Amino acid sequence: MGYYDEAVLPLLFRIDPERMHGVAMRGFALAAPLAGRVARPPRAGGRLSQTLMGLDFPNPIGLAAGYDKRALAAPTWPAIGFGFAEVGTITALAQPGNPRPRLFRLPADHALINRMGFNNDGAARTAERLLRWQRHGLRPRAPLGVNLGKSKVTPADDAPRDYAASLEQLWPVSDYVVVNVSSPNTPGLRDLQAIGPLGRILDALQEVNERIAAARGDLARPVLVKIAPDLAREDVDAAVDLACARGIAGVIVANTTLARDGLASPPQLTGEQGGLSGAPLRRRCTDLVARVAARARGRLVIVGVGGIFSADDAWDTLAAGADLVQVYTGFVYGGPLWVRRLSAGLVERMDREGVRHVRDIPRLPAATA
Repeated sequence: MGYYDEAVLPLLFRIDPERMHGVAMRGFALAAPLAGRVARPPRAGGRLSQTLMGLDFPNPIGLAAGYDKRALAAPTWPAIGFGFAEVGTITALAQPGNPRPRLFRLPADHALINRMGFNNDGAARTAERLLRWQRHGLRPRAPLGVNLGKSKVTPADDAPRDYAASLEQLWPVSDYVVVNVSSPNTPGLRDLQAIGPLGRILDALQEVNERIAAARGDLARPVLVKIAPDLAREDVDAAVDLACARGIAGVIVANTTLARDGLASPPQLTGEQGGLSGAPLRRRCTDLVARVAARARGRLVIVGVGGIFSADDAWDTLAAGADLVQVYTGFVYGGPLWVRRLSAGLVERMDREGVRHVRDIPRLPAATA
């Protein structure tokens, strides 16, 4: 990362993490009206482009959910290089999230810990904001996903209704939909990964999805499920089997972890409650991608996320079986210019390996994570 890593990042990291994130988001939001009209994501002459789930992805590098929680800068993300982006997590009801401080940097580990708690403006207001972008001719130039979570005040038994209410609002402004039942920062949310509760949520979403699509004469939105890296092997397999049985489009592997193994940061940081993201997840998430890919046998689109900081990291995740990758912590540490460098580095690796197209990256043997 050179100058940015050595000179700029230390200055930025003197600022409180959540305050710095707010400053960055305001900048990206201000840039959106111009950036969304003049810049497109890199396609590398079509070598990075893929059509998946009926959507055209200019390149396989996506912005993970959690960064643009309020859809403030949706047109900016393709302009700075992302091949797709995911906004949210969005809940049916607006909510402030957990008390501050709730976001922590671990520079020694190239990691973050967050316990944000799904702070967002709610489904209706977020949908209005995305509709405004569309009315101004600023629909993002790459697929836009909406990541849905359960409102904190909604009882677990009412989770299907809560997720469905969000989709009712956000269906017209989404290209794909993600069911987030794997964040560790909403009490009881991860319990919804169990097959019974998750199946009921998927059934409720598919009813809304198919009903709106039929009424509009449009295609149903692809639905993906985001799983936690802390799931036991048999639970991972069960989630994949359920997704395949219900005709779900894909799986995102994986969310943040509660584990703290092998960290170099001091205990006052590693002891903070919340989900850990960044470089410490790289191996675990890559292994999980391989397990999911082996189980799914081509029936699901797989999005790998966790610890991607370089083109080689992205290559490894794709080689493990992912069709697309997402970044969050690497973007925080790398800055806005890093996104295009990541795509360029992936093309350079393809050239070195004699690979013509990103879909031809050779797959590694299946892992047994």
